[in-house]
Amino acid sequence: MAWRHKNRWFRRWLMVIVFWLVPVMIVAVREAQDEMAYNRADLQHALATWTFTDAQRAAGAPLRCHGTPETARAAGCPADVLAANARRQQDARDEYAVRRSTLAGYLWRAFVGYWVVPAAVLLAIGVLIGGVKRALRRPTTKPVPEH
Repeated sequence: MAWRHKNRWFRRWLMVIVFWLVPVMIVAVREAQDEMAYNRADLQHALATWTFTDAQRAAGAPLRCHGTPETARAAGCPADVLAANARRQQDARDEYAVRRSTLAGYLWRAFVGYWVVPAAVLLAIGVLIGGVKRALRRPTTKPVPEH
């Protein structure tokens, strides 16, 4: 029972931090969704964009080489066109992976900066105020006069 009355501030701190977590997570999730939607669209655009030489255009490669590399291969895209575009498409996949890891790092730093640090600061302030209150609550001892 002593815990219940003595450390009311701790329960209040927990409530504030839990309620503060909700908007932080909402913003983080929305930001991640928006950024990843952009990154996926950019990746799909890069994978569906093909470059052809004049000879490949004359041979009709643009009619068979469209969409993702797997779709193009299934449609009968010539191997030389697939090979010529493979490096650029792999670079696009690598860029997508870098963007994902960068976004994860940014979100982690934002979570720490907007939730962990404020929680720690509020906890430290609460502990400091509790310590000051406890120190002020103790009665001062009076020296016993000698006769």
